[in-house]
Amino acid sequence: MHITQLNRECLLHLFSFLDKNSRKSLARTCRKLLEVFQDPLLWSLLNFHSPVELKKDNFLLGPALRSLSICWHSERVKVCNVEDWMKNSFQRDFCNRHENTVSDFLLEVCNRCPNLLSLTLSGCGHVTDDCIVLLLQNCPNLKTLKLENCVRITDQTLEAVTLHGGSLQTLHVDFCRNITQTGLERVREQCPRVMLRAERSANMIPDSKPEKKVMLGKASRKLLQL
Repeated sequence: MHITQLNRECLLHLFSFLDKNSRKSLARTCRKLLEVFQDPLLWSLLNFHSPVELKKDNFLLGPALRSLSICWHSERVKVCNVEDWMKNSFQRDFCNRHENTVSDFLLEVCNRCPNLLSLTLSGCGHVTDDCIVLLLQNCPNLKTLKLENCVRITDQTLEAVTLHGGSLQTLHVDFCRNITQTGLERVREQCPRVMLRAERSANMIPDSKPEKKVMLGKASRKLLQL
């Protein structure tokens, strides 16, 4: 029996065992397999291991997506996690090449994947609060949100969880140095049902130049004296 003689359900099952590149290659062989590749039911789960993969055309985004994971564990992630004020010109140039890649992708998810249930982001150092807030607003069924080493995430995301995370059951904000203990306590108080984990987050050094805090403190004292 030729593979194209199998019914749609069997073909979908076979495709589910293949990675994204293999699915795309197989889809190029004939129209029937292309139709299977384009079936939204095949794309309920998506895993990516670098920003580059987000720009490929070997997957589909649609309302069938339930679980999304973008986990970048390369040594190059360390460059993205350096405080902006400490980056040299080489590091800034490196970050500029992919700074908006994950954020732009998440905006597409907001528009196309309203039934998303689980989102995991690891090593996505350029993702901002605005993206996560918008995603919480557009994906009301989200149950699991795991953020690790997302250094631009702040208490604004935690506040959005209390406002828009009505379905959220699990929240991880590990190694997110710009959230505070105050923000975590607010989530615990207002969302007691949420399983909250914040490993090495609230006690880490915030992503702002130390001199700025000193200058602000001096300026405030001068204003009080006046």
